Amino acid sequence: MKQHLIFIFGYSLALVSCSRGGEETATPTPPVSPTSPVETNAPNATYRPAFAGQTRINGVTTAAGSYRATIVTSALTSPWGITGLPDGRLLITQKAGQLRIVNPSGTVSTPITGLPAVNSAGQGGLLGVCADPDFATNRIVYWSFSEPRPGGNLTAIGKGRLAADERTIEGATVIYRAEPAYAGVNHYGGRVVFDRTGNLVVSTGERADNATRAQAQSVTSALGKVIRITKEGQPVPGNPVFAQAGARPELYSMGHRNPQGLAIHPVTGEVWQSEHGPRGGDEINRLQAGANYGWPTITYGLEYSGQPVLGGIQQSRGLEQPVYYWDPVVSPSGMSFYVGNRIAEWQNNLFIGALSGQHIVRLVIDNNRVVGEERLLAGEGQRFRDITQGADGALYAITDQGRLYRIDRP
Repeated sequence: MKQHLIFIFGYSLALVSCSRGGEETATPTPPVSPTSPVETNAPNATYRPAFAGQTRINGVTTAAGSYRATIVTSALTSPWGITGLPDGRLLITQKAGQLRIVNPSGTVSTPITGLPAVNSAGQGGLLGVCADPDFATNRIVYWSFSEPRPGGNLTAIGKGRLAADERTIEGATVIYRAEPAYAGVNHYGGRVVFDRTGNLVVSTGERADNATRAQAQSVTSALGKVIRITKEGQPVPGNPVFAQAGARPELYSMGHRNPQGLAIHPVTGEVWQSEHGPRGGDEINRLQAGANYGWPTITYGLEYSGQPVLGGIQQSRGLEQPVYYWDPVVSPSGMSFYVGNRIAEWQNNLFIGALSGQHIVRLVIDNNRVVGEERLLAGEGQRFRDITQGADGALYAITDQGRLYRIDRP
């Protein structure tokens, strides 16, 4: 490992796998000492939050000397998704379509072949990745990618077996496609994780353009949704039933813009999600089956032009409020709950990679409300794309610039 010490500010966890959360632990989250909010820049909008603490919560600071961050490797090329393997190595996607394995010493494998072609233009490419809960015996891997299709591109979920020699994916197949396809290159969503029932949870974007934006509110479209499917790509029995006619049976929640983060709460098992807003209005949501999270009808953001989105509404009956939002944006991407006590004050906290914010967000959560926020690695000048917890209990984060960080107690 390249021992590039970033700083030391300790204590860890169990293997989280790609569930982005682990089993409930006995120790409660320690109390925090608040400071002023970490965001000091003026907001884009003058919107009022729906409740106290929904934005610009007081800051918190991890105790000095309790963690350190090191660069494991800088040899990746536009990594997008990361998940831990049972033996402690990391499986990482690269946007252009390559799958790599990185060992704890920082050695990066040659590209693993056998994956279907991706459209890597714009925000597309090889996106989120997840190892099967039974990977140690079946070696099955799942991934999200932007697939070229007649009429454009779409978010698809692939599945295949990592060969024994780890040079190829065997039997790669597409098990789900978020239709309809669209001739655009943005807002794919792109995360895929396992929930506690052993089913896959998938995020899809509404594809950005005005031509497709409204489909986030349509139950007949898979755009702008969170999807819940089996390992074979079928709708999970027991998925919510939406009242509108023609609802797709794979839908779990709707009204999303560009949801690039999913994580399973380590205590409740609920799905939490991060979502890009436009100019302001980035969100953290606690997903409820069958719920509508409002985009584009309600939002705390503005159009990039500075004008209100639609009617400029932030609250409406039947539409869910975010647990937390940012204005200005931090561009939240992949995220993971921290499980264990290697760094005791982080237990059950949510860690989120921030792209435009160029830091890792730490959110302290109590009773499903955010009670503290911290910015980690803010001096690195990196766009943090995804973060996960490895088999060794450390957090591992990847950046658009090609770095893999390990964050753990000293």
